[in-house]
Amino acid sequence: MKLSKCQSLLAGAALILGMTSSLVPGGQAKAETLSLGSTNATSSHYQIAVGMSQAIEAGMPGTTVTVVETGASVDNVRRLVRGEIDLGLVAGDVFVQARTGTGAFEGNAVDDLVALYPYSDSIINIAVRADSGITDLSGLDGKKFTPGIRGSGGELLITQSLKLFGIEPEYTYGTVTDAIEGVRNQQLVGYSKYAAANRVDATLQELMTSVDMRILGFSAEQQALIRKNIPGVGFITIPAGFIKDNPEFTTPSVPIVYATRLSLMDDKTAEGIAQSIDQQKEILIKVWPQLAGYDFKKSILATEDIGIAVHPGAMSYWKSTN
Repeated sequence: MKLSKCQSLLAGAALILGMTSSLVPGGQAKAETLSLGSTNATSSHYQIAVGMSQAIEAGMPGTTVTVVETGASVDNVRRLVRGEIDLGLVAGDVFVQARTGTGAFEGNAVDDLVALYPYSDSIINIAVRADSGITDLSGLDGKKFTPGIRGSGGELLITQSLKLFGIEPEYTYGTVTDAIEGVRNQQLVGYSKYAAANRVDATLQELMTSVDMRILGFSAEQQALIRKNIPGVGFITIPAGFIKDNPEFTTPSVPIVYATRLSLMDDKTAEGIAQSIDQQKEILIKVWPQLAGYDFKKSILATEDIGIAVHPGAMSYWKSTN
């Protein structure tokens, strides 16, 4: 059918609009609404998640990012599988287990799980009351102890590790706030939680205003068992005095990334998110000053060495930037 001149002009305009509306200035991803799975709202990692949402919105005009409070790593992977979130926080060891269908994901591999960007190397703080008399991990056997937020990477790593060691605490679950109150009221001997390696976690600082605490370390034999049985986990030695009167201790260290699935996110959106996180870094530094010296590109490239696959769209940005 022959089109009138007016119809031809309208059709041409629609085609141009369709071609240009999928991009925003700078060739970034199309505007859309994204759900970002984070962690418990009491965690400092939730605070930086809010900063990330602001950075992505600033770098991708017209895009709205909703931060969702979750149970952290394991919960986030399961939400990604169900399509409830578009990207979420995942600890390195949880990522590898999910991708390979091992550990907590035995027989249920999420083989299209991919990272978008890293932002932290976190350590496990296993903190106990100083007056509990517990000086090593074996002392947790039979004691009431919170291993982390239910569904978090910290909970998974600690429960897997202590099982490997033949240590069986009486696990008590709840929020971070519940754990703090339980330790303060002597209902728990201690709790564990991911934290930054270069500063004392805010929740532990708060607890130490009223309770003397001790952070436990992992022996060489325990480290060897974890390296052999739990992929994606490294170790770091923290010097004496990290908290008052605490000796040097060695503890698990894992990279923390924000991940998605190839089936959930196209290359352009992934590239736009990576670019936004990198180029809007000042927003993140206002929330987490320690990110001032963090090298996103170096860290994301290093994660490939421990089995963390990177989204092709995100990788195209990270490889192109200096």
